[in-house]
Amino acid sequence: MWLVATRVRALSRGSFETRVVSYLTDIPQVARSSTPGTGSIGTLVRPLLHRSARALDRAFGGSTSVRRRIERAGLEMTVQDFRAQQVTWGVASFAATAVVATAVAWQSPERAVPLAILTCLSGLAGVMWRDNRLTTDVRRHEEQVLVELPIIAELLALAVAAGEGPVAALDRVVRRSNGALSRDLSRVLGQVRTGRPVAVAFDDFASRTGLPVVARFADGIAVALERGTPLAEVLHAQAGDVREARRRALIEGGARREVAMMVPVVFLVLPTTILFAFWPGVIGLSLVTP
Repeated sequence: MWLVATRVRALSRGSFETRVVSYLTDIPQVARSSTPGTGSIGTLVRPLLHRSARALDRAFGGSTSVRRRIERAGLEMTVQDFRAQQVTWGVASFAATAVVATAVAWQSPERAVPLAILTCLSGLAGVMWRDNRLTTDVRRHEEQVLVELPIIAELLALAVAAGEGPVAALDRVVRRSNGALSRDLSRVLGQVRTGRPVAVAFDDFASRTGLPVVARFADGIAVALERGTPLAEVLHAQAGDVREARRRALIEGGARREVAMMVPVVFLVLPTTILFAFWPGVIGLSLVTP
């Protein structure tokens, strides 16, 4: 009990940053967001969660891939936050399965070992499910970006053609629009406002995105700014290229779905039709045949 009490007290202290922020009264927002209440469960759970997240990161690895997918999904989180969410999902899945497994094992003790293995696998499945959800978030975000890109490019071209500079046009479009691409461009605008050149900010955006069309869009703007090419014409051309790429994607998707539609026709509808056509004849032959 003494060892447990000592360990709980050490864990409840939190990190060094958490203990220091509580004395920074001139930064109330940071203090409220980083320091949990005294005696709250968060003082005990948060250090455990962070340690479990670090252990999970060491066990699974792939921090570079996770960071890359987080950037492509446009999420405001770090790899540490994602690992903490994986731990939470795994613990929740483990606990839910453990409750059911305990109830079943209480009635059938001989099933205790398989149920224990199933419970552990359920916790691992919860961890992997969160990773799969991140991939799904990346796919959904990129689909939204592809839909919004032609409109955003046209709006930027109109603003530039009206006489505004690249930064002012970007600021106007970001403030007037709301979507996945607008949030990505707001990050680019934030980098520009902190002193980074516009071309360099768009180059970074091109390196972060996982869509070749968006990368070409960002590279085209960066090259136009560096070489003095008329930006409005470049943006109009970019919008036309994106629409053409979307049209080709729709045609290819329609062709794939046309082939997929043949599967139920060939393996379900056609056998049923043949059965309805030949079954009365078979019954008639069986009646007239002695």
